[in-house]
Amino acid sequence: MKKGCKESLLSPTNGEINNMNYFKNTSNFALIALLALSFASCKKDNNTGVTTSSKSSITVENVLNSEPLVESGTFQGTGTPGLIQAGQSVSFQFSAAKGEAITFASMYGWSNDLFFAPANPGIQVYDANGNPIEGDVSAQVKLWDNGTRVNQAPGAAVNHPGVAENKAISEVKGVDAQGNTYLAASSLVKASLKYDGNSVFTLTLTNISGGTANPTPLSPGVWAVSYIVGGTLQNTAPLYASGQYTANGLTSIAEAGNNAPLSAYVKSITGIFTPLSPILVVIYNGIDNPIYKTGAIDAGFGLKPLAQQGDASTLAAYLKGKPGVKAVYVLPAPATTVLLPSIGGKAGGIVSQDINVSKGDRLAIATMYGFSNDWFFASVDNGVDATTKGDISSSINLFDDGTATDQFPGAGITQFNLAGTPLVTNTPIVAIPNPNAFTTLPAISNIIRVTLK
Repeated sequence: MKKGCKESLLSPTNGEINNMNYFKNTSNFALIALLALSFASCKKDNNTGVTTSSKSSITVENVLNSEPLVESGTFQGTGTPGLIQAGQSVSFQFSAAKGEAITFASMYGWSNDLFFAPANPGIQVYDANGNPIEGDVSAQVKLWDNGTRVNQAPGAAVNHPGVAENKAISEVKGVDAQGNTYLAASSLVKASLKYDGNSVFTLTLTNISGGTANPTPLSPGVWAVSYIVGGTLQNTAPLYASGQYTANGLTSIAEAGNNAPLSAYVKSITGIFTPLSPILVVIYNGIDNPIYKTGAIDAGFGLKPLAQQGDASTLAAYLKGKPGVKAVYVLPAPATTVLLPSIGGKAGGIVSQDINVSKGDRLAIATMYGFSNDWFFASVDNGVDATTKGDISSSINLFDDGTATDQFPGAGITQFNLAGTPLVTNTPIVAIPNPNAFTTLPAISNIIRVTLK
């Protein structure tokens, strides 16, 4: 029995579990007796150097404090104070996925508190088929009354700031509450979209009010793009809401053309949002990390579907038959499958798994950065000692699988989890730098937490 102790039924590998079918017809009592006998034999062999297994558990959490806006920024004209005069243009670049929209706000300069902005949630940049929209989108720009000042006749003679009032934001449709008349916003501001490729757009705003009945400069402004999750925008009204009172610094733009307060607000809600795919956990011994190797091309054993689609099943099936691999688990979150980040203060997704480990065992994990083309979190180097206890998040890094063209995370038309089809590429697996070419990520430990107990 000493020779067979290493293969004790206390800690069968996946392969051993598959070979235990003949126990199906054995009584529970007999099986318990066999386990007891096996345990007793192992205890006798402890002094002979035989390794016994111990029970442990792994817990993985998405601890990201998510933000609703994927991108935001400011724009202004040349010179000081950065007004966009009649005949002048200003452009800014942004990324977007299908269903995401671009919104902005800029003061109608020769007014008390009027501003230009698209109707919420903003200007759609893809059609229903996912084709980028280009050209004149001026018809989607509207004129709004901030509701904080009584409107005087628009023009250079307007007295700023004017008489205070306290009304909700409303659209100016040719005439304001005081009877002053206005041309349609699209006759004063021209908005043009250009697709730059790889989910990147340029929006150009041109002041065309010169020579009209409503000439006016445009103020420096603020723009924003909201994340879309499961077909739902996380913030459908990031800058203003019709029928509601102004907030978050919009008044500074509408009354004085000062975009700093609203810019500070949107910046505070711009950041990272990503789910984590079901977690792949591998316990192995005597081999290198079997999930991936940096500097090498994806080997084609299943890492690609994990990194691109969050599907670990192919890689898990391959690893279960690999020599040196003792156990493989795929851990989906209850109800949601993916591990969602913290949304609105609600705790993010969490999964746990009991494991059996022995001295010399290593442990590694992998999970997709859900809103990417082919990024994945994984244990660095050769994983960790599987008998370790405590927080091992510092052993996790973010990698690029090199099998799909990268786009702004959470704003890419070819990202699988945003209804896209990844564009094929073939480059070595590398660690993602931070900052990277698209954005600055939080520390890895502020996105994913891994604990062994």
